[in-house]
Amino acid sequence: MPLVNASRREEPAAGAAHAVARKIRPQYARGDLVDVAVALNQPEAELMAGVLLEAGIPSTQRRSGAADLPDFLAAGPRYVMVPASAEAVARELLGTERRVEQSRESGQPSPRPLWVRAVALLIAVSLLFAALATLILVIAR
Repeated sequence: MPLVNASRREEPAAGAAHAVARKIRPQYARGDLVDVAVALNQPEAELMAGVLLEAGIPSTQRRSGAADLPDFLAAGPRYVMVPASAEAVARELLGTERRVEQSRESGQPSPRPLWVRAVALLIAVSLLFAALATLILVIAR
């Protein structure tokens, strides 16, 4: 006795989009899109999308706001987004955590490296000094 019904054959995919749609599991295609990872460039984001698709999870990519220029082509960071129903599985597959969301929920600012804070302080002090110098020059005239 055969294990597969021989009379019922699976037809080949009509195109690339049809082949991709066959891999998607319906239970992972529900809900709003959520960010699960940040890729450094487009090839890395496509690699992550391929890993997710092999697990049956649909995904899409979104350029970060700072790198959303046509001149960047494949360069610049990308957010990898999946439906909410697949978030936990996608994070587990990609090895990402919910650091940003957890810090927002707890009310604590996200941790920044010391050098970033030092540069921000230096810029703020420079702007304050420039504003005071301009005010003094205006008053002196």
